[in-house]
Amino acid sequence: MKKNLYTADASAVGGRSGHVRSSTGIIDLDMSVPEGLGGKKNATNPEELFAAGYASCFQQALLVIAQRGGDKLDPETTVQCSVTLFQEGEGYGLSAVLDVDLKAFDRDKTIDMVRQAHKICPYSVGTRGNMEVELKVQGQAIPVQAEENAGVANE
Repeated sequence: MKKNLYTADASAVGGRSGHVRSSTGIIDLDMSVPEGLGGKKNATNPEELFAAGYASCFQQALLVIAQRGGDKLDPETTVQCSVTLFQEGEGYGLSAVLDVDLKAFDRDKTIDMVRQAHKICPYSVGTRGNMEVELKVQGQAIPVQAEENAGVANE
């Protein structure tokens, strides 16, 4: 049974060249097309905000997986998320790369933990079947089974 835990609210005006503000006021940012696409400096964009959210959410999923396994993550553990905006025909899409460095675990254990986190992370679950997500450990791609990026979550 689904149980709602939290709802975030934000509003935008002016699209990619406008402004976003969360209902709490913590996010209150000017938006711009990415600078490399002709946008202005000192403004964020939807892809940057998505990457920040996905990275922090995925790291939380790793913390949960570690705790379930009786492990503890190194405080210097990092999750780097790169979100790419692309055009395909008349439409646009996103893809993501998550690069994880757990610092304290061997490669096999890290790969296993990353795969488990990918199953439970709300961003991974929400994008599954809708966008390509590549998983990496310390810069090296790890094989992702087709079913890990398609359909509904396994858990």
